[in-house]
Amino acid sequence: MRNPKTKFRAYEPDQSFLLPPDPRDWLAEDDLVYFVMDLVSALDLEPIYRKYDGSRGGRPPFSPQMMTGLLFYAYCVGVYSSRKIEQATRDRISFRVLTGNQHPDHDTIADFRKRHLFELAGYFTEVLLLCQKAGLVKLGHISLDGTKMRANASKHKAMSYGRMEKKAEELRREVEELLEEARRTDEEEDDRHGKGRRGGELPDELKRREGRLEKIKEAMSALEEEAREKAEEKRQEQREKEAELQASGRKRRGRKPKAPSDKPESKSQRNFTDPESRIMKDGATKSFEQCYNCQAAVDQESQIVVAATVTQEPNDKQQVEPLIGELESNLGEENLPGKASADSGYFSEANVNYLQSKGIDPYIATGRQKHGEPAPAAPRGRIPANLSTRERMARKLRTKKGKAIYKERKQIVEPFFGQTKSARGFRQFLLRGLENVGAEWSLLAMTHNLLKLFRSGRAAAVLN
Repeated sequence: MRNPKTKFRAYEPDQSFLLPPDPRDWLAEDDLVYFVMDLVSALDLEPIYRKYDGSRGGRPPFSPQMMTGLLFYAYCVGVYSSRKIEQATRDRISFRVLTGNQHPDHDTIADFRKRHLFELAGYFTEVLLLCQKAGLVKLGHISLDGTKMRANASKHKAMSYGRMEKKAEELRREVEELLEEARRTDEEEDDRHGKGRRGGELPDELKRREGRLEKIKEAMSALEEEAREKAEEKRQEQREKEAELQASGRKRRGRKPKAPSDKPESKSQRNFTDPESRIMKDGATKSFEQCYNCQAAVDQESQIVVAATVTQEPNDKQQVEPLIGELESNLGEENLPGKASADSGYFSEANVNYLQSKGIDPYIATGRQKHGEPAPAAPRGRIPANLSTRERMARKLRTKKGKAIYKERKQIVEPFFGQTKSARGFRQFLLRGLENVGAEWSLLAMTHNLLKLFRSGRAAAVLN
């Protein structure tokens, strides 16, 4: 039985407000949404505004400033679907405050993102410069790494070149048989009804097979073009190596390299939903998925992403130069880091030489150390003169200084991937095609930096 002396606060859910409420009173003064609104108001949105033509009349569009802020805030808090963003403008106070109680539908949100994707991704540099201004980017030590992100396509919609050849031949035979059957049917109907009478349209079965055959032919042509380009690159490499041997007077060791083939390997695959994605091994699940390889260079000071790129290549060997080039583009040649660390997937003599030519001290693992295997002893004495680049790097990472610097690699770069995939829940791209996916990856990296700037407590100093 209730104690009659116990008093409770009044609860009247059906009570209307006597005065219109101010939604801002329901959020803390230092809420993230206010920071996003202030940041967007400080950005140069002219590239977005220029795409609008008000001379045609019609219903006025939503404010680009509001729509830009809406997408930035949604990506910050892990809401990516246009339908979920639309719903959030009705269900969540922070979204209502940002939109001024307006509710763009999911088609409008999706169209805005698609139409202005590259302009939105371009604000990565502006936010990065704000982070640098706030003292969050020191460029003493950066770390490079990559992660496999699933494409907006099923791996079951991919087909190998060998399978395409067989399937194309099967479909050609089936199309020929259906055409022959249609010809016989036409002759029989001509005999029955007389010549010149209009027949029906092409059978659906024939149209489906012809459509599939056309798609397979297009995919085969694309794979053949890629194979020719790669073969030409290999031939060029072989010519350069041959020229170096002749210039140095050295003899080739082993057999002469086999001439590259212009024909794709039978295992080469192409996806029909997103042809620019590739089958890659997911490092976390160890399963093979339709993916893109997303790269990032992260600064040690506050885990700010200073460069972000996307590639179709499943390994990281060729990604050092693109990442450093992107960093140069973002911050200028005069702002290169002092040190760069990366795992063994990035090691090559060319990558070490490239970083050193840029004045960057490289710390790149030369191989994997087995679990439980004792670390090799630190070297002593002078560095032998006849060591190869690989041996020099391995020796460097065994020194006390080298171990300490390389040990920092994981805690610099990997939190970005963990926060993006787990904390913000982004595990699959919404868009398709390498350029679109690259822009979406930049948008994710930019909002990561935006969150770092907000949580640093230094945002007000750079926005005012």
